[in-house]
Amino acid sequence: MMVIRDEMVNQLESPPQQSVPTVLRDLSDPKVSGETCPRRTRIQLDWMLLALEALDLDASEVMLASVQTLQLQDLIPNRVALWQLRNTNPLRRSSKRQPLGIEEAKALVAIACVLARSQIVTIRQLLLAQEQLRAQNLSPDHHGGLARYLERFKQHFRSRMNPNRTAVTAYASDVKLHQLALHLLGQLLFCTGTAGKQRFWSSLFDGEVAA
Repeated sequence: MMVIRDEMVNQLESPPQQSVPTVLRDLSDPKVSGETCPRRTRIQLDWMLLALEALDLDASEVMLASVQTLQLQDLIPNRVALWQLRNTNPLRRSSKRQPLGIEEAKALVAIACVLARSQIVTIRQLLLAQEQLRAQNLSPDHHGGLARYLERFKQHFRSRMNPNRTAVTAYASDVKLHQLALHLLGQLLFCTGTAGKQRFWSSLFDGEVAA
């Protein structure tokens, strides 16, 4: 009876173990210091989501809907929680001095990949248009869709990133900001390929894994 009682007490005192959502189980745990995401990882994740918002005006709502679809409510219970996770990007105007946990980062990766796949046709069209314009030595203004994407990304970036940060001032010119937007567009296409989610996840920790 004493053993049974002790086991019952232990069960009551121990918090319930949260199971890892199915969609995150194929993402390995990187060996990083403190079990939280490095600075570069937090920046890249937020910027990828920023690019998705520039692609689709409804992206923010689709992100929230994806939380339900992917059963990530334990990690991202509401809109405010999603906003707080994105504000772990130290380059944001409203950046919060709080860590981004590994499981939370995995959830953002899963969301980004779902949205990227939903926009795969548009992403391919814009990247193809960029190549064609470059070959003809023409500016993005000659393609309506590409021009709109770049303009929206520029507006999002400048309204949300802290202009006093050195890493942000590196993109002060439209040319540099357009280059970043196009690079992120290529990364989004990368997310849609075979094992894209896993490869994107690994790329976020290149050079960051502890020895």
